[in-house]
Amino acid sequence: MTSLRKLGSSDLQVFPLALGGNVFGWTADEAQSFAVLDAYVAAGGNFLDTADAYSAWIPGNEGGESETVIGKWLAARSNRSDIVVATKVGAHPAYKGLSAATIKAAAEESLRRLGTDHIDLYYTHFDDETVPVEEIITALDQLVKDGKVREIAASNISPERLQASLDFSEREGLARYVALQPHYNLVSRDTYEGELQETAARAGLAAVPYFALAAGFLTGKYRPGASVESARAEKAGQHLASERGQKVLVALDKVAEERGAEVATVALAWLVARPTVAAPIASARTVEQVPALVAVADLQLTEQELAELTEASA
Repeated sequence: MTSLRKLGSSDLQVFPLALGGNVFGWTADEAQSFAVLDAYVAAGGNFLDTADAYSAWIPGNEGGESETVIGKWLAARSNRSDIVVATKVGAHPAYKGLSAATIKAAAEESLRRLGTDHIDLYYTHFDDETVPVEEIITALDQLVKDGKVREIAASNISPERLQASLDFSEREGLARYVALQPHYNLVSRDTYEGELQETAARAGLAAVPYFALAAGFLTGKYRPGASVESARAEKAGQHLASERGQKVLVALDKVAEERGAEVATVALAWLVARPTVAAPIASARTVEQVPALVAVADLQLTEQELAELTEASA
């Protein structure tokens, strides 16, 4: 069993790769989703990331599809106590924003869909600057007091609002963010590195980066002249046109070949080695995609390899 990592200042112990649930009920149907979840857990994984909004962007879906699939799987496998379930509030079409009333109502819906009495890690999905941080933190703290949420976290938030939230929690003795979910990977470093990362580091927050594989670009399957059948092909393909993207692929190929590892595993291993990062998030639509993701638990890059990748992605 791979050693689990402590998530920031919390008591949560997580596998160093969080399985993204955005594809469940979207590009992976229920049977495929169950198979992917089983494969991830069989490899030692225990950290699932979803959101109440997944996958409301699909015609015919209303949001909550991913949570529903995960809830059915947890019930079918009777393994709720072994799994760290993270979900998010604020972007569901029927529960938009972060007013206290919205947080409370959305949390109840997430608990119902997940078929559980508690959420292990509850994120604000997108900060809502129309709501004072005091109202947001107080509402989240109430969920913790009620035993419905174990730990709270934030995603897509400015350094200023993050710091203000932490200060308020500290001052009032309320639940405090333990993790941050930033957009961060080898070809997208600018949104996290700098003030946001420094704020997280100072506060002892764990980073759980999303788009860890840049919508699939960092799996190495997107190459000049190659066409990829994927709902995210257009997004991933954009990186191919950039000089940074091309340099990163060259560096990844080199390290992957030398280490006998998949390109995706190397990209994730670079992320895991970055300051504050506890567990990147990556999703798998098929069982075949799972091994390259979970292999990050056993791949430790050398200082030299890390430096080459960091330089290529500068």
